Amino acid sequence: MSGYARLDDQIAWLDRKSSEQQRRYRRLKVVSIGAAALVPLVTSIDGYAFVAGALGVVVVIVEGLLHVNQHHEHWLRYRSSCESLRHEKYLYLARAGRYEGQSDGQALRQLAVHVELLLAREGEQWAATLRNVENPPPGPDQSGTV
Repeated sequence: MSGYARLDDQIAWLDRKSSEQQRRYRRLKVVSIGAAALVPLVTSIDGYAFVAGALGVVVVIVEGLLHVNQHHEHWLRYRSSCESLRHEKYLYLARAGRYEGQSDGQALRQLAVHVELLLAREGEQWAATLRNVENPPPGPDQSGTV
């Protein structure tokens, strides 16, 4: 096993998860846009008020799911983290930047430190996202000020 197997594993995981989140986000967004676009058309047809109402419910549910599951935010964050790790790996392999002039052992230690810093930051961002979903900051009408 190579000295940077964890790095390769994390790059693959983040790449896969980013793609999954992107697909989920786009699918749900297409459903939401499609349902919202059909509401005016359906309301213009006599006797289809129930269908228009159902489409409105679909839009609200899908947008709620997008907010709660944070697919867009996860997609972007995973992609950003993945690309940061790839960048670090390429610098290491080329012995460029912070790795220039270092022995193999020094460079590998330096790589481990920077990879773990990037992964720790990813974990912190994940936790912050969960906190924001569970306890959103007060809006202008909920600030408690008079």
